[in-house]
Order: sequence, then C-alpha cells, then structure tokens
Amino acid sequence: MSLLEDLQWRHAAKAYDPSKKVSQENIDKIIEAARLAPTSSGLQPFRLIVISDQETKEKLVAGALNPDCMRDCSHVIVFAAWDRYTSERIDKVYDLTTDERGLPRGAFSSYTGKLKEIYLEQPASLNFEHTARQTYIALGLAMAQAAELRIDSTPAEGFSNEVVDEVLNLNDLGLKSVSLMYVGYADAEKDWLGQMKKVRIPMDEFAITIG
Repeated sequence: MSLLEDLQWRHAAKAYDPSKKVSQENIDKIIEAARLAPTSSGLQPFRLIVISDQETKEKLVAGALNPDCMRDCSHVIVFAAWDRYTSERIDKVYDLTTDERGLPRGAFSSYTGKLKEIYLEQPASLNFEHTARQTYIALGLAMAQAAELRIDSTPAEGFSNEVVDEVLNLNDLGLKSVSLMYVGYADAEKDWLGQMKKVRIPMDEFAITIG
C-alpha cells in the first residue's frame, strides 16, 4: 500500500473497541515514527507519554472532550513540549549529537550560542509556542505510521491541559501537554465517521500553483 492509500483509509476514529489492544511492537513503530520527525535545529523539544494503564486513563477522563475515546482506546499518547528552552537542554542535545557523530563536544558551539541568544532572551510563553509547534510534525508522522499498520487513531486538542499536566506530573518534568493521540481499533458500530465518505477540499482549490 502507498502512503496516499494509507491516508485515504485513515480517519479520526470516534469510538474504540476496548477489547482490542495494539501490540507493543506496533506501538513502538508509531513512537519511532514520531521520534524520527524533523524538528527545528534538531532539538526535539518535546516528549511522548505513552499510556496503556486503565487507571491512569480513567483519571484523564475528567479532562477529555471525548471521554469514551480516552477510556476505550488501547493507548493514549500525550505530546508534551518543553515549557521553555534552557542552556542545559540545548547543550544536552548537541553533546549527544557530537558524541554520536564522533565529533568533539563544542563543535557546534557557534550555532548553539546563536540559539541561546535567540531563545533564552524570550519569555517562557514564547518559547512554549515554538516548542509546541514542533510536536505537530511528529503527531502527523505518528498518525501516518498508524495508518500504514491499519491501526485507528484520533488526534485531539479537545482536552483540559491542566488535568493532563496534573495527572501526569508534567510540570515536574518541565513539560506542558499540547495534544493527544488516541490509538486503537475502532468500534465499527459506534464509530459513525468511519461509515462516511472521506471529504477534502478539491485539489484545484486547495493548492495554489505559481509558475
């Protein structure tokens, strides 16, 4: 199957079958797709919290716009971004990069110095706007990988960030939740959207071609 066929197949599942669980092997593939996503300056300024524990999902239900998806899906993946950039965070990423590439630490110091000049002078709220945007690239690739595996998923911003952050103690990790991805197998009878034709804006209206 091609990527376009996978994307034609997928939809945002509106109901999940709680009796069907995604294998750890396939969850690992979905997470790996997100891990390999491109990010600004290669900083990967976010983390994924992968939840299959039913008790934890029940605690998160209080903050979910679609509590049934939260409760019944196989896994909930939380995309949580750094609350702000710090010298330590930037250096840690670039120390790993130089170590893995067999380069001396500090080989990119002129570049990381410029990053610090830009980001560390900004308020934390502006930092977070930037780190949060990086998560959406990873979310898209994770959904594409799920579709290739014929695993249903639902991206969600409709939830209480405060509830998710508190239940998962994200503040202690210097993280703030951005979006959720419900993963599992749709309930064919309850998933009303899965029974409908996929509709998108026509190509000649969607893409504006110049030249």
